[in-house]
Amino acid sequence: MKDSNCIFCKIAEGQIPSAKVYEDDNMLVFKDIEPKAKVHLLAIGKDHFKLLSEMDEERSRLLSYMLEKIPAIAAENGCKNGFRLVINQGEDAGQTVFHLHVHILGGEPLPW
Repeated sequence: MKDSNCIFCKIAEGQIPSAKVYEDDNMLVFKDIEPKAKVHLLAIGKDHFKLLSEMDEERSRLLSYMLEKIPAIAAENGCKNGFRLVINQGEDAGQTVFHLHVHILGGEPLPW
């Protein structure tokens, strides 16, 4: 399912350009336009859902698939010594785009 007003859905459909580093039928990974680390990628599922709290069985499979792929994608993009994953849940956590996404941060030692 897509949301015609969602910027990440538009990126996934190619309507808005992005610096893609990985794409398949289920997910897209691209460089964050406001990086918080030397490597800062965003992994999005092509199925739109806003929050982790909206997880159901089908979406759980999608997120599991994404988490299985992320280590290799991170390593191929400069995170061979490790990386951090962040999922923001809601406004209080700093979520600004309400399409579930995983931040992949690394490429350097990260502060706690």
